Amino acid sequence: MSKKSKGPNPPMVTMMAVTGGVFVLRKVLAFLWTKVTGKTPPTDLTDPKVTLPEALAWALATGVVIEAARYAVLHNAARRPEAAADGESAPESN
Repeated sequence: MSKKSKGPNPPMVTMMAVTGGVFVLRKVLAFLWTKVTGKTPPTDLTDPKVTLPEALAWALATGVVIEAARYAVLHNAARRPEAAADGESAPESN
């Protein structure tokens, strides 16, 4: 007999959390960029008004923020033992 899961698929939940988090963070970062610089983020690199330092700063800001958030979500999901999902107590780690 196969075991039926009692909740949502953990990898699917993690993927949804990462995707939703990235979407929200990009919106927040774009808002902050506009507040700080007074210009919209440089998303169209063919635009002659976009300078190289501006494009590099945007790439660096989005890369660092998005990857840090992605790491935090995935790291938190990996630390959660499967036994805890079954209702058993998780072993303590130091």
